[in-house]
Amino acid sequence: MSEKQIRELENIVILGTGPAGLTAAIYAARANMEPLCVEGFQPGGQLTITSDVDNYPGFPEGIMGPDMMDRFRKQATRFGTRITQGQVTEVDLNQRPFTLKLDSGDSIRTKALIIATGASAKWLGLESEKTLQGKGVSACATCDGFFFRDQNVAVVGGGDTAMEEATFLTKFASKVYLIHRRDRFRASKIMQEKAINNKKIEILWESEVIDILGTESVEGVQVKNLKTGDVKNIAVTGYFSAIGHKPNTDLFKNSLKMNEAGYLEIVKGTAKTEVAGVFVAGDAADPVYRQAVTAAGTGCMAAIDCERFLEGQGEL
Repeated sequence: MSEKQIRELENIVILGTGPAGLTAAIYAARANMEPLCVEGFQPGGQLTITSDVDNYPGFPEGIMGPDMMDRFRKQATRFGTRITQGQVTEVDLNQRPFTLKLDSGDSIRTKALIIATGASAKWLGLESEKTLQGKGVSACATCDGFFFRDQNVAVVGGGDTAMEEATFLTKFASKVYLIHRRDRFRASKIMQEKAINNKKIEILWESEVIDILGTESVEGVQVKNLKTGDVKNIAVTGYFSAIGHKPNTDLFKNSLKMNEAGYLEIVKGTAKTEVAGVFVAGDAADPVYRQAVTAAGTGCMAAIDCERFLEGQGEL
């Protein structure tokens, strides 16, 4: 079940192998902490479903998301990181060493823990959302908006995220269709006004996307008016889901402090939680930026905080 053997007692376990988790692993391995990464349900994180990555420093020609995460992985294992396939199903953070139970039935005991489980975009649940991901379907305008210069795109949602995404996309797109199920937005007033007053944004009220059109790439969206029942096809080359993200933190509901949306709380300016020896990196604690580069940065922070903690305990 693992690339290398799990030890009886680990110095540090990292949950997640996205940019945050693998960056933490690189730093931890170089500090001789001999980290063990538990891969989870999405090895490589959200970048594995991203096609072109053009906004990560150091790749002037861009790089495919899966290729980038393969490089992260190789760099982490080069320094001795061990990676275990599996899903953590239960945690006991009441005392150190902490205990993690895997879906295989195995248990891991560890002196310290870095949570880098990330967050998952919310989708409408359309099959075409899955088949066209990375082919015009996205959940991150900041990541992918540049690719839709002088094109028509659609954004689904009615909260602050949708307003931000739609407004941001007008920097590139010729036209943005903002599609919302209700007759009013949930977003803050100032964010609504920005979207409503933007000439590039056309709002489709009381409407829902029932399908995304296209085979090799997005060619349009099929929209149903919920008031009249009318269905029409709108030609777009990009589709952005902006109905929110859900942090993958359910496992820690009874163990760690989190906000109403489920994002883990950390001590300001650090990667520390209120439980000594438990740290968080990446989107599990970040409802604002949600970028690969910021996730990697907090992965570095978590590893350094962890190293200092273990040294302070005389355990390294």
